[in-house]
Amino acid sequence: MTHRKPASATKLNRRDFLRSTAVFATGVAVVPRHVIAASGQTPPSEKIRIAAIGIAGMGAGDIDSLAPGNEMVALCDVDWAHGAKTFAKFPSAKQYKDFRRMFDEMHQGIDAVLVATPDHTHAVAAMAAIKLGKHVYCEKPLAHSLHEVRELTRAAKKYNVVTQLGNQGHSFESCRFLCEWIQDGAIGNVHTIHAGCASVNSALDRLPQLVEKHDVPATLDWDLWLGPAQYRPYHPSYLPGKWRAWTPFGSGTVGDWMCHVVDPVFWALDLGAPSSLVAEVKDYDPKKQADSYPRGDVITYKFPAKGKRGPITLKWFSGTDRIPRPPELEADEKNIETGAVVMGDKGTMVYGSHGASQVRLIPQAKNDAYKRPAKTFPRVKGHHWDWLQAIRNGTKSGSDFSCGGPLTEVPVLGAIALKMPGVTLEWDSVNLSFKNNAEANKYINPPYRKGWTL
Repeated sequence: MTHRKPASATKLNRRDFLRSTAVFATGVAVVPRHVIAASGQTPPSEKIRIAAIGIAGMGAGDIDSLAPGNEMVALCDVDWAHGAKTFAKFPSAKQYKDFRRMFDEMHQGIDAVLVATPDHTHAVAAMAAIKLGKHVYCEKPLAHSLHEVRELTRAAKKYNVVTQLGNQGHSFESCRFLCEWIQDGAIGNVHTIHAGCASVNSALDRLPQLVEKHDVPATLDWDLWLGPAQYRPYHPSYLPGKWRAWTPFGSGTVGDWMCHVVDPVFWALDLGAPSSLVAEVKDYDPKKQADSYPRGDVITYKFPAKGKRGPITLKWFSGTDRIPRPPELEADEKNIETGAVVMGDKGTMVYGSHGASQVRLIPQAKNDAYKRPAKTFPRVKGHHWDWLQAIRNGTKSGSDFSCGGPLTEVPVLGAIALKMPGVTLEWDSVNLSFKNNAEANKYINPPYRKGWTL
């Protein structure tokens, strides 16, 4: 009778496999890791095989940060002209237009996946990778609908993969400073936050152009670009990069920027889910102009008391609606255009767009007099580095989907509120539903186009 070893005894991870096969192949011991590292090279056993979906724009920048010391084994983009520069940088990487085909052919040779497509295809690409057990770095916002965000968050936990949301500022030291200062009581009990971004992601001026007919560029697969979105004819006003202003594809300024700007206070104050929200807009009719986001908006969120902190009001300002000037700001200083003003019962602090950059107390005299607390939050070398190290070490990254998912739900909620301005929506996060508005509930899980599933 033969005895089969238990799975735990026979399981060999890729790192161990590479090390053992290197010994057999050469007949000598593997060169110690510290010796290779001293030469400036990455040990073969530490190289991560990465596939990228969406390789131009932000994707190209992500790839530049992920590639050194690793292997870019596959590159996927629906527009090969748009991705030409990245294809040329990595000639050994296999090229694809359809990520589904890429996974069918190469999933055994991929360890980790970058998703940097337009918002409306984040979820289908990321979920396909997660279900294959691949680690995922996904650009923000995590997904285009609340249902997608929640399902990705659950799947990442179920399949035990290392994930990271692309809110790079989360790894900045300034983000840690803000958390430490708030916990130190630098401004007392926080009660109000004014946050926003001056960028205008609106297509109102382009709506009349949609009656035009245009040929699809030869290098673009329009059907794949649409993905799960409902079919519509190609128009150059949608891409590249312009999709953020269109509701079927992007998430407006609130979706594009809140995961950067609000992340520091979301972390520091453990904001969680809001109990209600309401949007205010000017010169915008969501029924007649539903395809576009407004040029400016103000969204007011109410976060209930939690733990030792009291309730918090967060007001988000987009585009032409700007953050009110805090009275404590010096007279000769410009107002905050993209960033946040955090108000407590003992003072006010301000910070910039990414990761609480340039965080400080105002007025300046109070900032100068403040004795900084000890550094209690862990520091990391960079956002992409943090994800890669978590993969190598089998740990969690700083902004994995368990953090990035709940953060993303806040701007996605805001995008829904913009569809019905002036209406206060009461949110039930546990049951993923609006308690007082059946119309709003229709936007939680919009239907996919036939042939696409999550």
